[in-house]
Amino acid sequence: MKPIKIKEGIYWVGGIDWDLRNFHGYLTQRGSTYNSYLIIDKKITLIDNVKYYLAEELIDRISAIIDPSKIDYIVQNHIEMDHTGSLTNMKKICPNAKLFASPKGVEGLQKHFKRNWEFQVVKSGDVLKLGKRSLHFVQTPMVHWPDNMVSYCPEEKILFSNDAFGQHIASSERFDDEYPFNIMMHEAEKYYANIVLPYGTQVQKALEIVGGLDIEIICPSHGLIWRSRIPEIIKEYKKWSANEVDKKAIIIYDTMWKSTEKIAYKIQEAFEEKNYKTRMFNLQHNHISDIMTEILTAKYICVGSPTLNNNILPTVSAFLTYLKGLAPKNRIGLAFGSYGWGGQSIGIVENTLKECGFEMLEQIKLQYIPEEELLEKAKDKLARLIVSN
Repeated sequence: MKPIKIKEGIYWVGGIDWDLRNFHGYLTQRGSTYNSYLIIDKKITLIDNVKYYLAEELIDRISAIIDPSKIDYIVQNHIEMDHTGSLTNMKKICPNAKLFASPKGVEGLQKHFKRNWEFQVVKSGDVLKLGKRSLHFVQTPMVHWPDNMVSYCPEEKILFSNDAFGQHIASSERFDDEYPFNIMMHEAEKYYANIVLPYGTQVQKALEIVGGLDIEIICPSHGLIWRSRIPEIIKEYKKWSANEVDKKAIIIYDTMWKSTEKIAYKIQEAFEEKNYKTRMFNLQHNHISDIMTEILTAKYICVGSPTLNNNILPTVSAFLTYLKGLAPKNRIGLAFGSYGWGGQSIGIVENTLKECGFEMLEQIKLQYIPEEELLEKAKDKLARLIVSN
């Protein structure tokens, strides 16, 4: 369990979760890391820790550098359990270590652990002297919890960025220039789409703060460390947080007897005629978190379901619930589907997309197995409604 040197006296000592495949309903095909960072100075400081079942890994990596009992400070940039799961283990080893967190962070830690630990509240602008180095704290509430903050070490030009700029990737590599960059950026996009997306305004405020700092390295709480491709990830975060979209349409559906699927493919043809990139997602075969990754940069979101028991198919219901929680802004929606006698599904889908705040196109609602003539009419009508740019 070797630690990885980031700079002289600063180490990655986190845990690698090779087997993780589900993170709060988000499919993590590549596993993840829980990143914890150790600073060796006059005051030895640990920034965040790891999930409870990786505590031994964390302690072994710290032990390869120093006796863990000598840790003076533990900084919790975030209190979620993938960042604090080993805090009890650490406090047993270094009981006198002082805990630093934001006001909401301290409140949350006290409620969760119910321990008489020594806490110190830090706010934006506060500075913690470690010796020749210091940590400057900036609160970043709702990126993506109320307690979130980042820690900046100006002497080393390192930003410990918490959940911002993270990716769910398990790897022995630790830096952005050691790992396939296209995969890393895809996972950063998926991470943003499934975790950070609802908080674009808060992300933009955080980016303003980051823009005023001299940064050589960004150390996130998950995935690889940024040192060579920082401008690229900053550029993408600016785009994603501003809800900028591409000329792209996403078509998501489930189908019972292929009738709704027939409509879905006609919708795709309509968008292709207008030179839109299209992505087709049958909910029987695609995970909602992978679909959200494509939705992050899509202008049109089309959702279809046949009617089942006066309602929609359970897969479509689950997707819409997930979509509504992430709430992408400035999108155009389309509800479509087939039905036998009731036809309620299309209205249910449309109402949910309206609740997401989408501008809506006229729904496509066809009965039984739709004839080619009706499908073509629906396609042509839709094509006339699609904006060209």
